[in-house]
Amino acid sequence: MSGLQEILLIAVILMGILFLPRILPTRTEQRPKNPVAFLSRKMRVAIVASIVYPAIAALFLQPWKRDVMMFMYAGFGPVALAWLGYWAITGRKK
Repeated sequence: MSGLQEILLIAVILMGILFLPRILPTRTEQRPKNPVAFLSRKMRVAIVASIVYPAIAALFLQPWKRDVMMFMYAGFGPVALAWLGYWAITGRKK
C-alpha cells in the first residue's frame, strides 16, 4: 500500500504545481514605462556645467604649459565639491 500512497502523493504535488497557479490570481508587477533614468533640466545643466567649466579653466590656465596642480584645484576642485555637496544633500533627503 505504501507504493500507491507515494504515487498519489506525487500526483497531488504535480496537480498542485500545474493547476494552483491557474486558480490563484496573478499579481502583475507595475514597471515604469521608460526604464531609462529621467534627467531633469537642472540635472542636465549641472552635467553640462561639469564638462564646460573645466574646459574653460583649461583654456585660461593652460595646464600643459604651467602648473597642473593649479588647474586641478581651480578646474576640477569646484566641480568635485559641487557634486559631493549634491550627493550629501540628496542622501540626507532620502
